[in-house]
Amino acid sequence: MRSWERMGMQGRITRVAGIAGLLFSACAFDLAHVTYKPAAFQPRQDVTRTFVLSQEVPLRDTPCFSRILRKATHWEQVGTIAEGDVLRSKDQVLTLECSNVHEAYLVMAGDKLIGFFLPVEKGFVPHSPSISLPIER
Repeated sequence: MRSWERMGMQGRITRVAGIAGLLFSACAFDLAHVTYKPAAFQPRQDVTRTFVLSQEVPLRDTPCFSRILRKATHWEQVGTIAEGDVLRSKDQVLTLECSNVHEAYLVMAGDKLIGFFLPVEKGFVPHSPSISLPIER
C-alpha cells in the first residue's frame, strides 16, 4: 500500500471515530437523575398552614446537588399527598437538580421535612433522614 493511500485511510478512520464519539456522548446526558414515585396531589383552595423559616436550612441529603432553604422565606400549604402536606414559597424557587432541573415543593409531616413534591412530574422524592425545620408561625 502506498503512503498516500495509508494517510487517506487513517483520515477516514479518524473521522469515523470522531463522529462515533459525538453520537455516544450525546446519548450519555442523563447520567444522574432524580428518582421519584407517583403522587396523587390534592390541591387546597384555602391556606390552612403557613410558616416562616427562622434560620437558613442546608439540605445536603437531596439528590445530586445540595440546596439551601433561605431564612425568612414564607411557606404556605397548597395541597396534600399521601405522604404529607405540600408547601410552596413565593420567596424562593426550590429546585432539585441532577442532569435535569425539577421544580420542587416541600412535603411536611408535622414540623419535619420528609421530602419534596415535583409538581410537573406529579411525583414524591423522599428526604432521608427527615429533618425538623426551624419555623415561626
